[in-house]
Amino acid sequence: MKYLDKSIIEINKLLKEKKIKPIDLVEEAYENIESSDLNAYITLTKEEAYQKAKELEDKEVDSLLFGLPIAVKDNICTKGVLTTCASHMLDNFVPIYDATVVEKINNANMIIIGKTNMDEFAMGSSSRTSYFGAPHNPWDTNKISGGSSGGSASTIAARDVLFALGSDTGGSIRQPASYTGIVGMKPTYGRVSRYGLIAFASSLDQIGPMTKNVYENALLLNVISGHDDKDLTSANKEEDFTRLIGKDVKGMKIAIPNFFVSDIVDKEIIAKLKETVKVLEKLGATVDYVDMKYLDNAVTLYQIIAMGEASSNLARFDGIRYGHSKENPEDIKDVYFGTRAEGFGKEVKRRIMVGSYLLSGENAREYFYKALSIRDDMKQEFTNIFKDYDFVIGPTTTTTAYLLTDPMDDPSKSFMDDVLVIPVNMAGIPGLNMPIGFDKNHMPIGMQIIANSFEEAKIYQLASALEKELNLELNPNAGGDNND
Repeated sequence: MKYLDKSIIEINKLLKEKKIKPIDLVEEAYENIESSDLNAYITLTKEEAYQKAKELEDKEVDSLLFGLPIAVKDNICTKGVLTTCASHMLDNFVPIYDATVVEKINNANMIIIGKTNMDEFAMGSSSRTSYFGAPHNPWDTNKISGGSSGGSASTIAARDVLFALGSDTGGSIRQPASYTGIVGMKPTYGRVSRYGLIAFASSLDQIGPMTKNVYENALLLNVISGHDDKDLTSANKEEDFTRLIGKDVKGMKIAIPNFFVSDIVDKEIIAKLKETVKVLEKLGATVDYVDMKYLDNAVTLYQIIAMGEASSNLARFDGIRYGHSKENPEDIKDVYFGTRAEGFGKEVKRRIMVGSYLLSGENAREYFYKALSIRDDMKQEFTNIFKDYDFVIGPTTTTTAYLLTDPMDDPSKSFMDDVLVIPVNMAGIPGLNMPIGFDKNHMPIGMQIIANSFEEAKIYQLASALEKELNLELNPNAGGDNND
């Protein structure tokens, strides 16, 4: 058995007893990555990883995460390491500082082994807008791994590493987690510092953990969360997210919005959700179907708010200070126009143009400010639901992963892929994807668990109880029965 197939407790014991060293885990991670054809990484940080592993050999193993390899999405700044956002615009950009989450990972003595592939500037739902080509799904390499954190999802699902960071603006952690059969958490807005995350839509972006199981997800959130003076939106809250794992869920009240089980969702997914509801009821939880307002407006709100914020955030890529720059421009106007024409891909250009239109003159009042107002109403709707219920659950995606060759000519498709996950970003609340089974083609089906702000620990409590009960085989390399 490979070391990285073992539980985190077993690996930690081997490290403590000096039966293995951190370098053994790093070597195994690179063997896994280099023998795969998933295209999950843009940059591998071999030299830095081996150096860090060597440094850790003589240190005391002081936590469960000590010496463990981790992958980082390529829109999170890493000092001295190429950070591209999967774009030609930044394919030569080497940051001079670490993102706060990267500092925290380094301080926890984890080892970064590479930067994962993604949709360009996190804009997309299939990772096919990447300048470096799309990552593949380990369950079927002809299919997408989702987006925008597709590379992080692929490498976790394939068991290359135990931990990865993603970012979630409109479902970009939970949706690929669902497509690849892993656990992905979008924390409460402000729970994790955004300092060093290359911005897409600043009022929605949030960094979160991606892992193969619930317990490891909670452990990684322990490391990356907390107040940061460099991010004025970060919350000053400290807690142990593993503290409720293993506790009884009897008496918990759960709501399923009718919109989440409407005809936009594939019948197989709804059937699997209903089976899961029976398991929850067996565990002593009560489940009700409820009507929730505004959920069907989420995609429209997201398009307006996210594109507006993106057009503002991406104005900084002007060909002057860093990143790609047009060669031999005629004048300053040509620097701007030429750089952006060459540097940005089609989807990014489209979103910038739409966003600029939405923020222009009267349009800002007509569209953008109105969307912000309705977003507040949606947040209030969730607040009202959480007065009566502990959780909201539902499918994470409307279908399972589809083919990499499926057409990309319908711009609304990428938003509709995220129709069930966007409301969580709009409300700024936490949401977690966990696998609940497989479809007839043996592709993973995910369920999301949503709770009120700063109730991640409670989400992990429910998710771990369900995970234990379902006991799924979630290693795509294992074959055999998946308890379907």
